[in-house]
Amino acid sequence: MRREVPLGLETVLRRTISEADVYLYAGITGDMSPNHVDEVFMRTTPYGARIVHGTLLIGLMSGAAALARIGDTVSRGYDAVRFLAPVYFGDTIEVRYRVNAYDAVRNRVLSEVTCHNQDGLLVARAIHLRAFIAWKSDR
Repeated sequence: MRREVPLGLETVLRRTISEADVYLYAGITGDMSPNHVDEVFMRTTPYGARIVHGTLLIGLMSGAAALARIGDTVSRGYDAVRFLAPVYFGDTIEVRYRVNAYDAVRNRVLSEVTCHNQDGLLVARAIHLRAFIAWKSDR
């Protein structure tokens, strides 16, 4: 079956990360590391303040992926995830999601995802993998 894949399609999601976002995320995941919830401790580290969970950024990546409608696909995960710089409470993160390739043999759509802060600094990146859902008629 021929798949229509919108190569070059790009979506953008922008979000200012609030203290509430981080605490709600910490509560959901159980990750109450001092890195995220102890301001006094973090002032004594090279970071100088609390930092946002890296995995919260993956959640934003997922949100940008949802904006890129690519037929009947499901997420197969993220490869080469890297957290390149800290994200602080109050930072505004811009997530860019770009559809780069389709591997018909492996039924995979590969997209580049980048996160930049309000100063244009690249803070995270990943490759998102999607697959077309194999309906009974596709078998």
